[in-house]
Amino acid sequence: MAEATTNNEQQGGSKGIGAYLASHMREYGLLFALIAIMAFFQIVTNGVLLRPVNITNLLLQNSYIIIMALGMLIIIVSGNIDLSVGSVMGFIGALAAVMIVNWDMPMSITVLACLVVGGAIGAAQGYWVAYWQIPSFIVTLAGMLVFRGLSLWLLQGQSVGPFPPEFQVIANGFVPDLLPGGEALAGALGVRQVNVLALAVGIVAAAGIVWMGLRKRARNRAYGIEDEPQAFFIARNVIVAGALLFVLWKLATFRGLPNVLISMALLTVIYAFVTENTVIGRRVYALGGNRKAAKLSGIRTERLTFLAFVNMGVLAALAGLVFAARLNTATPKAGFALELDVIAAVFIGGASMSGGVGKIVGAVVGAFLMGVMNNGMSIMGIGIDYQQVIKGLVLLAAVIFDVYNKQKQG
Repeated sequence: MAEATTNNEQQGGSKGIGAYLASHMREYGLLFALIAIMAFFQIVTNGVLLRPVNITNLLLQNSYIIIMALGMLIIIVSGNIDLSVGSVMGFIGALAAVMIVNWDMPMSITVLACLVVGGAIGAAQGYWVAYWQIPSFIVTLAGMLVFRGLSLWLLQGQSVGPFPPEFQVIANGFVPDLLPGGEALAGALGVRQVNVLALAVGIVAAAGIVWMGLRKRARNRAYGIEDEPQAFFIARNVIVAGALLFVLWKLATFRGLPNVLISMALLTVIYAFVTENTVIGRRVYALGGNRKAAKLSGIRTERLTFLAFVNMGVLAALAGLVFAARLNTATPKAGFALELDVIAAVFIGGASMSGGVGKIVGAVVGAFLMGVMNNGMSIMGIGIDYQQVIKGLVLLAAVIFDVYNKQKQG
């Protein structure tokens, strides 16, 4: 009798894993796709993809995409779209260049002014969308054209640069190793150098992810909420923690932690917490799920939409500063068509076209997936024409997958 019960539990457990994966394929399918794509490019590039210098380049090259994807997720979850982020990013980079290089303004004042201008741009666009009910597609399409033109006017059709070293540190700088023992550890492990701080951050972050997972699992049990099967929970945490330790080890043996990685990590944690654990986050999802119902329930939908666009403007401004510092110059074509990569990253990350669905972590993973594809295809020597075709097909596949899941669940 006990053996029969055990067999039934085992059978139920295996079915539970299959059923859980089927019902959460939107979330975990992206993780599996990222692992598969990275493994593919690691093989076809003969190990170049995961070299320390290339991992660092991946983080630096995709930092501004990830920063804007955080704001774009909130915009899309609220049921809107913002086509102007690339142009706003380019305009803010141009403004920073003119203020620092041409007007010799202090860096602190320039950064603060640029962020304020970005917020004002978001407020101007959000006002028409929120309070005049003009479709966001039209408002931000107009904004895309306006700020592209303003960038050309501000720079007078020419590139402006270079920036002083203290500004370049925003995108190209690295956190110094503040912990001792790097040389001894490098000698013991047989490598050229080890950044102890980067290694310590990796260990703490991996332990934190496992601890938060265990805490959430215990809370779900206490409240009787259905949770993922134990075997799947263990496997997922081992993969995520192992991947994080691997990346931080690679960074530790190169130049350590890039400044933009710290910025991206802090922003990701903050936005993930706000969207998943605060009242305003739940209201954003309610707004995108059913605007009329949200308004009837007492949510100030106009103000929420307005704030979503202000937030997007500030993040686009921050991305503009990072992009300009990365290139060490501001060009009239900066940010051209980058809004498409940002929107694609959010949709590939699991956001729904109709709003109300999407996660910050998914948007970040979607941005990294796009970045790995761009980087891997460039290493292979694939032309930009084929790269655009492949990225378009991946985006289409993600949207089709979203529609298929909705129909299946409905």
